[in-house]
Amino acid sequence: MLRSFITNIILFFFRLLPIKRNQILFISYYGAQYGCNPKYISEYLAHKHKDSIKIIWALTNPKREKPINATVVKYGSLQYLKALSTSRIICTNYRMTMDFKKRNGQTYIQTWHSSLRLKKIECDAADKLSEGYIRMAKHDSAQTDYVIAGCKSSRSTFENSFWYSGHILDYGTPRNDLLIQHPNEIKNSIKDRLNIPLEKKIVLYAPTFRRDKSLKPYQLDFKSICKSLRDNFGGEWILLLRLHPHLINTRLFSGTDNIMDVTDFNDIQELLLISDILITDYSSLMFDFAISYKPVFLFATDINEYIKKDRSFYFDITNLPFPLAKDNMELSENIFSFDNDKYIADIKYFYNKVGSYENGTASEKVSDLIINLIQQ
Repeated sequence: MLRSFITNIILFFFRLLPIKRNQILFISYYGAQYGCNPKYISEYLAHKHKDSIKIIWALTNPKREKPINATVVKYGSLQYLKALSTSRIICTNYRMTMDFKKRNGQTYIQTWHSSLRLKKIECDAADKLSEGYIRMAKHDSAQTDYVIAGCKSSRSTFENSFWYSGHILDYGTPRNDLLIQHPNEIKNSIKDRLNIPLEKKIVLYAPTFRRDKSLKPYQLDFKSICKSLRDNFGGEWILLLRLHPHLINTRLFSGTDNIMDVTDFNDIQELLLISDILITDYSSLMFDFAISYKPVFLFATDINEYIKKDRSFYFDITNLPFPLAKDNMELSENIFSFDNDKYIADIKYFYNKVGSYENGTASEKVSDLIINLIQQ
């Protein structure tokens, strides 16, 4: 309470300062990372308009990342509060706290953090959300000027369940531009940073977080999975393990070579780019990764329990284009018998059904909007 009171006093005085017309503030996941949609919008602007704008990034650990052509401030600091109060454009991918009160002359762009989702969100999951979060979400939506949609299905969710009635931009998802454009030079540089040989094939295992922090649903038998991967897809495989940040340093696999924990790697999109296969359970990453038509396998051992304790779904998980397994044996069989031609046809049908807007130009479109706004 005291901290919030002091913050509001500081913000009151900073809001007396003039708004800087060409200044843009980016924040991703409460400053926890330089990534997701804000990163790709920021980098497009930094390359195309670096001489006419000032980009500020708020990060909880400013020394960890170096955003391109940007000034970095510590999230929650005086410099952050000043930037929040004086930036012409504010761009995030999460719900801003109750302290944020948009000024006349500011524009707030909410990119959210998924192109499409399996798990229900916001109003559709109100029975699983706290009163405090719902109050914060409604406050955030009331301040939002633009929301970005990745497909018609997402647009419908924002219209009906986001406590929002403003502009929805049918632009696609900025962070997915990387997966559609698929630049080999970036792919190779990421592998180099992770010390992964270029010839190695990569399977990314990125399961969803459980509220009870249980590790039981994550018991993937990598040895049997790896054999099925070699038998059907050939090559030598390395597994990248991406857990929720709350589970950093959690040891899932022991005594097994060719497994790398990348939970602390900031940009999940870069991991998707270098991966040949994704294994997940209920994560929206499945819809991002499938844009590149690479195989997605679902390993979900606790579906009924998850729906009961965590979230219900927008889609029948058994009707998605991704082979579903409830145990390791079934997963190995799904990998071994994978039919790529059928999979691609199913993916195309699915994205046509949800009305995908993804074409690799979302970052450019949002950047053009931002430039037009600051030039007004």
